[in-house]
Amino acid sequence: MIDGLIKHVLDPLWEKASTPLVKARMTPNQVTLTGLGLICLGAGLYLWHRNDLVFGLWLAVSFAFDALDGAVARRRDMRSKAGGYLDAMVDRYQELVVLAAIAHVHDLWALALLSFAGSVITSYAKARTALEAEISNDGWPELFERLERIIYTCVLLVVAGLVPQAWVPNVMAAGLLIFAGLTNLTALQRGWRAFSMLRRIDRGPGG
Repeated sequence: MIDGLIKHVLDPLWEKASTPLVKARMTPNQVTLTGLGLICLGAGLYLWHRNDLVFGLWLAVSFAFDALDGAVARRRDMRSKAGGYLDAMVDRYQELVVLAAIAHVHDLWALALLSFAGSVITSYAKARTALEAEISNDGWPELFERLERIIYTCVLLVVAGLVPQAWVPNVMAAGLLIFAGLTNLTALQRGWRAFSMLRRIDRGPGG
């Protein structure tokens, strides 16, 4: 929702931030894979140190590559369908790695599974619609999209790292419960949007 509503504001900021990567002649795909590598490394270390604050801050930096790859593609005029596909696939694996790490550290597998399911179905709803009709990639301002999920996850981990240790289990459980609820509500919201769109197409111009 945030990205869709203020994309015209965010894109110039990301393009400025991408300057070091452009000067280093990194390709968009290299930036995408670097982001995935950083998140996998951070998740692996998190399983060892189990410090929510450190992991939250690490993710805040690592997830920046999720936006910087697009900025690099625009600035270097290297946009491609293959790159867009790679980015979408990597996005799903990033979320899987992060939620699996949180589930392992805090033993919250059921809530993590529900959270990941909602995230994947939200993405699938639009992808499946594209198989039925030609659609725009923009104009889907749902409640809890990827940028919101990233911000929420980072904030949740930082909060869990700052509260007294005795509160952490409840903070993480409540946080993931809210996450799961919002992702699945968004999946239903997007699914209804897609269904309504396709039904209008079925009825034709006069429907």
